[in-house]
Amino acid sequence: MMEKSPMDSERHQSWLFLFVLLVGFVMCSELHHTIAADIISLGDSLTGNQTIISKGGNFELGFFKPGKSQNHYIGIWYKKVSAQTVVWVANRDTPILDPFSSKFTFLDGNLVLLDNLSRIPIWSTNLSSNTLNTTQVVLGDDGNLVLRDGSNPNVVYWWCFDNPTDTWLPGGKLGFNKKTNQTQKLISWRSREDPAMGFYNLQSDSSGTSQYFVYRNNSEQIWKSGEWNEESKTFQSVPEMRLNYIFNYSYISNENESYFTYSLYNSSIISRFVIDFSGRIQQLTWSETTQRWNLFWSQPKLCDVYGICGPFGNCNQQDIYGSCECLPGFAPRSPTDWSLKDSSGGCVRSTPLQCGSEDGFSPIPTSGLPDKPLYSEIDSAEECKSACEATCSCNAYAFDYRCQLWDGDIINFNNITSSRYATTVFNLRLAATDIRSPSPVSSSLVPVSTAAVRKRKVIVWKIVVPVFFLVASVMGVIGYIYLLKRNKANKTKRERSKAVQGVSTGLLKSKATYDDTQNTNMFDDGKTNGESQELQMFGFTCLANATNNFGLTNKLGEGGFGPVYK
Repeated sequence: MMEKSPMDSERHQSWLFLFVLLVGFVMCSELHHTIAADIISLGDSLTGNQTIISKGGNFELGFFKPGKSQNHYIGIWYKKVSAQTVVWVANRDTPILDPFSSKFTFLDGNLVLLDNLSRIPIWSTNLSSNTLNTTQVVLGDDGNLVLRDGSNPNVVYWWCFDNPTDTWLPGGKLGFNKKTNQTQKLISWRSREDPAMGFYNLQSDSSGTSQYFVYRNNSEQIWKSGEWNEESKTFQSVPEMRLNYIFNYSYISNENESYFTYSLYNSSIISRFVIDFSGRIQQLTWSETTQRWNLFWSQPKLCDVYGICGPFGNCNQQDIYGSCECLPGFAPRSPTDWSLKDSSGGCVRSTPLQCGSEDGFSPIPTSGLPDKPLYSEIDSAEECKSACEATCSCNAYAFDYRCQLWDGDIINFNNITSSRYATTVFNLRLAATDIRSPSPVSSSLVPVSTAAVRKRKVIVWKIVVPVFFLVASVMGVIGYIYLLKRNKANKTKRERSKAVQGVSTGLLKSKATYDDTQNTNMFDDGKTNGESQELQMFGFTCLANATNNFGLTNKLGEGGFGPVYK
């Protein structure tokens, strides 16, 4: 058996070392690689998985891809938060596919993103060009990306706090520039995995009040904060701000600008203010214990956002978060979007309608009906149902003292309740195979004609009025009997009182008549009658003498306290 030479052993170890090094390089090739502490200087750039990290390690800047999306963006995210949470995106509407062929660098004094080594920027700070050789960009521990003069850091050309996306960090401003008439906006993401500009934005009131508004499609107002109250440090429509022990809110207004800002009482707390893709503004704090974001307050409620669940969707606000679901007989149009909490696409029928006798109606008890019904001058529920059946585009009807029909998509249906709390019935048109046994509906919710309603009211009054007078008469008789008994009892009490007074008077006279007899008063203190200030006590002998030894001729009668003598 041949032994390996020392040279063969060294060669084997060298190959092993190179193999381990190569494997390590491949495994780490997808990880972010930090090229500098917190600064990108003129001549430097970020590409691939390169990043910079703020000095205190709070934030990181580089290329990222949200969730399962294949698109890449330049953005800033929390370094110390385990769940990827992006707070700012540069190229939100122009994603790239390969970060290794793109770079984030300087061009003509601007910070730009170049794709495929092109000289045409995908994204830029869009400043007037300058030829300074000391320009640099620094990522602060507050999450603010600042483009400045490296030789004089007080000279700032641009920062991302003036150009937020969907997130507003502590120390940032959200307001209105009175000199340039520019309004800062928070604009939601399109969905959980798409940072493109969404349908909702939050902005201050450009007319000069201290209010903030949430708009849909930049035009339809869906929520307003109400005026700022400086004494309570709250907006009228956000009472949750009173329960504040984390945030220090401030509203500033002067001749140059008006803005809302906030800071943290405890700088170690990680917090953010965001407008999400459903149109809600939320104040959140990170919990290291649960490794999740905790909701501090949110406005408006999910179901207050118009059409949040899309066509044929139902919004269920059973808790502070709320949720979307499809109406019975419908399924999500895009299950993928719904899994990402984006239900704006709404729902579609599980089975198409036949537009005939094969279709039916599923009664849904509810406390509110969807918007934009068509009203019809029909006097009964059956006629209302027939009117809907006669039109293939009619998807539902309701009869609540008048006939309401819904053609086309049903939008903003925002509650399905049990029949116990429902006030009306919404009859949804479905294919016969999709009609399930409905929940029991209270008889008070069964649609009836107007004439039947009037007849029912007459019957109710015919029952209520006689019952009322009968009860009133019985109560009057009971009250009269009670007063009679009370008066009789008072009369007897007065008669007994007079009898006792008569006995006392007779005894006193008897004492005066037999004054020469032996004094048997056991409480006699030797004073005369005029000197005594108390009722005199008489002995048995004195009483026997006064009543002729309790003789029958002296007996007046008997009362509640026994025989009475004179």
